[in-house]
Amino acid sequence: MQSSREIVKAALQFKRPERLPVRMGCFKCDDTAWIPRKAAARVENGVQLDEWGCRWAHTEMKNMGQVKGHPLNDLSEHHKVVPPDYSQDWLYADAAAALEAAEKDDKYTQVGIFMILFERMHALAGFENVLMGLLADRQNAEALADKILDAQISLVRNVQQRFGARVHSFSMSEDWGTQQAAFISKPLWDDFFLPRYAKLFAIMHEGGQDVWVHSCGKVNEIIQGFIDAGADAVNLQQPRALGIEEIGRRYRGKITFESLADIQATLPTGKRELVEADARALAEHWMLPEGGFVLSDYGDDAAIGVPSRTKRMMYDAFSRVSEELYGKPLPRPHDS
Repeated sequence: MQSSREIVKAALQFKRPERLPVRMGCFKCDDTAWIPRKAAARVENGVQLDEWGCRWAHTEMKNMGQVKGHPLNDLSEHHKVVPPDYSQDWLYADAAAALEAAEKDDKYTQVGIFMILFERMHALAGFENVLMGLLADRQNAEALADKILDAQISLVRNVQQRFGARVHSFSMSEDWGTQQAAFISKPLWDDFFLPRYAKLFAIMHEGGQDVWVHSCGKVNEIIQGFIDAGADAVNLQQPRALGIEEIGRRYRGKITFESLADIQATLPTGKRELVEADARALAEHWMLPEGGFVLSDYGDDAAIGVPSRTKRMMYDAFSRVSEELYGKPLPRPHDS
């Protein structure tokens, strides 16, 4: 019988997991364990800032919010950026206990990095400034990107120095798409971002960690870029927007997909037939008997208007898929 860690690793390596890996903490079914890192957020003049000095705002609708105050007026001010100091021990004060608990249950462990590069660039300097700068102010765009990259490398190396291969992976956010296409052309992406991602991902791999990347939107071309950069898994939460058949045709077997029934087109409807259709389509086009798929929760039900009963419906649908494809259903869920 495979442990949770072994199931996830087998899926990532296409070595036949005994069932579908799952990340559904809402049902107390999770083969992974999140290893926390504290963030040096601060308050200045009564304003809450994140650890990079960006001001966030929230609407009345419960959600993660968005950056509404950028520290830089334009890219030429990149010298004003003060990256977080990731060498401070207090940032990792809660990690040891979390690792011990995860190892007791032989879970697959993960450390997160929020806004890895492109997202952090436009959080710091503004979305339009960054898009324009990539074409018209390359020198300053590169200077800002490299300052961010150096800080992320410092974070990775600090985690590696403290915990080594006990941390099995890094997971990061990097939204790249609208509903129609990526924000920039693939040639520009390959020229500017690919070598920087490749450098960071190589350092993660050198420390024994797998690389997981989340990206929302219609990022069909960018998936190839993540593969070329060395990512092991890509988190895609809008499979219908991407085109399930197209993504399967282009990328199945080349990278592991972390996904679920579509969070826009399917789950908010609450319709069983649509949820089950997504599960069947993803099984047919994205999964292989050897692996390559992880069922994952979105994690913010209120933001997308999805009740627990709909998620339970989805869980049951993917459990049937797991049994059909691998011979074993998902673990029995525990409703919260």
